[in-house]
Amino acid sequence: MNEFAAYGHAIVAMALMGVITLALSPLSAMRKTAAGLAPGATPPQDYADATYRLHRAYSNAAETVGTFALVTLAAILAGAAPFWVNLYASVFFISRVVMLIIHLRGGKADMGARSFAYVLGWLMCLLLAISAILAVFGGAA
Repeated sequence: MNEFAAYGHAIVAMALMGVITLALSPLSAMRKTAAGLAPGATPPQDYADATYRLHRAYSNAAETVGTFALVTLAAILAGAAPFWVNLYASVFFISRVVMLIIHLRGGKADMGARSFAYVLGWLMCLLLAISAILAVFGGAA
C-alpha cells in the first residue's frame, strides 16, 4: 500500500483541479480567438459576455491551483491528519467547481455566491497551511 493512500481524496482533488485548469486553458483561448481577440488578450470586463466569463473561469483556476497544490502537498508531506487534509482539500475542490459553474453561467447577480465560493476555498487553503505547520511542530493537525 502506498504511504500516501490515506490522503487519497486530497490527491484526487489536486489532480482534478489540474485537469480542470488544463481543460479551461484551450477552451478560453479558442473562445477568445473566435471573438476576434489576439492570443493572450483579455476580453473587456462584461459578465454578459460568455468569452469574458470563460476567460475569468480559466484565470481564476490558474490563479488558485498553485496555492492549493502547495498547501495540500505541505500538509500531506508534514503528516497532518488525513481526515482533515482530505476534508479541506475536498471542500476546496467543491468550492472551485461551484465557482466555475457560477463563472460560466455568469451575471453580476451571482457576485455574492461567487464571493462566498472564493472565501470558502481561500479558507480551506489557509486551514491546509495551518495543518501543515501544526504537524511539523508537533501539534495535532
